[in-house]
Amino acid sequence: MISDIKTLLRNTWVRLCAMLMIVAVTATGLAATAPAAHAAEVGDPAATKGKTYKIGTDTTFAPFEYQEKGRMVGIDMELIRSIAKKEGFKIEIQSLGFNAALQALSSNQVDVVIAGMSITDERKATYDFSNPYFQSGIQMAVAANNDDIKSYKDLKGRTVVAKTGSEGETYAKEHAKEYGYTVTSVDQSSTMYEMVKSGNAVAVFDDYPVLAYGVSQNNGLKIVTPKVPHGEYGMAVNKGRNADLLAAIDDGLSQLISSGEYETIIAKYLGADGAKEQVKAISGMVTDNGATETAKVKVGFLGLARQSLPALMIGLKNTLLITVISFVIALILGVAFGLMRVGENRIVSGISKVYVAIFRGTPILVWAFFFYFGVPQLIGHSVNIWVAGALTLSLNSGAYLAEIVRGAIQAVDPGQMEGARSLGLNRRQSMARVILPQASKIAMPSVINQLVIMIKDSSLLLAIGFGELLYQAQQLYAANFRVTETLLLVGVIYFVAITILTWLANIVDRKVNR
Repeated sequence: MISDIKTLLRNTWVRLCAMLMIVAVTATGLAATAPAAHAAEVGDPAATKGKTYKIGTDTTFAPFEYQEKGRMVGIDMELIRSIAKKEGFKIEIQSLGFNAALQALSSNQVDVVIAGMSITDERKATYDFSNPYFQSGIQMAVAANNDDIKSYKDLKGRTVVAKTGSEGETYAKEHAKEYGYTVTSVDQSSTMYEMVKSGNAVAVFDDYPVLAYGVSQNNGLKIVTPKVPHGEYGMAVNKGRNADLLAAIDDGLSQLISSGEYETIIAKYLGADGAKEQVKAISGMVTDNGATETAKVKVGFLGLARQSLPALMIGLKNTLLITVISFVIALILGVAFGLMRVGENRIVSGISKVYVAIFRGTPILVWAFFFYFGVPQLIGHSVNIWVAGALTLSLNSGAYLAEIVRGAIQAVDPGQMEGARSLGLNRRQSMARVILPQASKIAMPSVINQLVIMIKDSSLLLAIGFGELLYQAQQLYAANFRVTETLLLVGVIYFVAITILTWLANIVDRKVNR
């Protein structure tokens, strides 16, 4: 027993060292190839003619980008299409989501990102920006039937929601301590609004044109604060790359403003008054995009790890806790429905079949959204995010565990039941004393595997704003833009956590089933 544990620990340590070496080498390579901050090269707009560029954008950020009849439309989409037409280049639009679009840009999977992206000094250290094409601002909105929240002062002790990496999130976090509220960040605009309507957050901080457009489309919210001027939007390319494209974008934007086409596009979505305000705000506005050096020193990989570890450890704690809670519930459900499945009562067996079919045949995310957004609107009361997460994971995994239990029971030699019955035991006694002890040994490896799967499935809960490990990583790289290195850290943490948990589960297996 002790020698087995020592061997497992030694193997685990070897694997961990190997993984850390890979991470260190990769991080060193990234640091070596990372572009240094420098003044942006002056490009030639004419050099883009006839070329095709990939455009990364968000999925839902109306009125800037959203889908209508299967086509991406909105202010950003019309601007980039008009610019491409004037400058003579072609575009391929990829709807990825804001963070995914930035990751795609950093890895050169797309050439430019246009997604209501605010120009900040931190982002200028990584990207080169076009001239501003929109001046934004921040507003707060609440559910249309909420008459309690009328200003920031009413938010004390409450939870608000904002979009990851947005100016709304920055503003909300800057004032959280002042007004005593908690900020939850999510990756999709639609998710933010559903959280407010379902009561899981009392207010949303977002860019004023997005909120104004949503309210005009009867999205169930109302704006309760005036606009706070906050930032300008620009199109981004990787630092030191695509200078010709950036020059063409600036040239095309200037032409759109001069011709009045820019005002026409904005008026289509924000009305004539909003369009005039924007034209006045950005006309003649020129930014020194490449010359501004960031005041912050870019730390190395070990420095990044030290900065990130506290937040990642909070995420790991939440990941393990929700997994353990959900696994206990799922195991109870799995045993119960597994026994029902092999029972003689057809009705009970049918109920088990339906449960397994429903939860094995539908994605986890569907149930996460249903429990967190749908149920509150059905019952008129908010659902705690831990409750929603535990229900999602446990009901889904319970269906798979039910099949594992059923298969293990049916794998026991039928002669075992016949032998037990011949000794005078009834069916229940035979099942409890003879069949289940043997079935547990058969099922244990699959049960441990399902536990590992649950740990990884918990990462899907970031879609509803649950603060698990990958959610915390998302918050980190939304601020530091070091996506690959942050995700490598997360991968190592997952590897270590799953290895240790599997080791502990195997020890339990050997003790129980020896």
